[in-house]
Amino acid sequence: MRELMDRLAGCTICAERFAATHTAHRPNPVVWFRPGARILIASQAPGMRVHQANTPFWDQSGKRLRDWLGIGEDEFYDRGRVAIVPMAFCFPGYDAKGSDLPPPRVCAKTWRAPILEALDTIRLTVLIGGYAQKWHLGTRGRVTDTVAAWRDHAPEVFPLPHPSWRNTAWLKRNPWFESDLVPVLQARVREVLDDDAA
Repeated sequence: MRELMDRLAGCTICAERFAATHTAHRPNPVVWFRPGARILIASQAPGMRVHQANTPFWDQSGKRLRDWLGIGEDEFYDRGRVAIVPMAFCFPGYDAKGSDLPPPRVCAKTWRAPILEALDTIRLTVLIGGYAQKWHLGTRGRVTDTVAAWRDHAPEVFPLPHPSWRNTAWLKRNPWFESDLVPVLQARVREVLDDDAA
């Protein structure tokens, strides 16, 4: 695991791709997992703030995600309990219009299988957004449909929308998410973490 983490931290396979973006930045893989983790958060890719802070979900979306999970920063950032493994480990950059670029596919193809194989103590997987849901569940439809079918995958897997402020309108249109899914997710998170601590 240590060797794998070190190789990932030094990865530069997307250096030319990132240099050609509007942000023209260098690779900076955000590595946030350790042996023994019980919860896997499979997200999309770091944003600019995470790229600069080198800490995943170091923004308002992280606060919303922690609220959904029902845990504080101490538990969320305990790498030996919660592994944060995005579909791409580096900030993909912005396009000329200032929009986030998608996570490069080569990242998941290169790193996902060996990392997930090494994380052999995972008991709960949280899939954030369409890229993670397509990879793990093989879904091809809308994120809303995948999240609405959460009972088909619980209690081992929970698909979620991205916790970005951009999805505030989505949350208002889909009140069942916070009234039905979130309480079950929080109970499962607590069960897994409390069992781990016992």
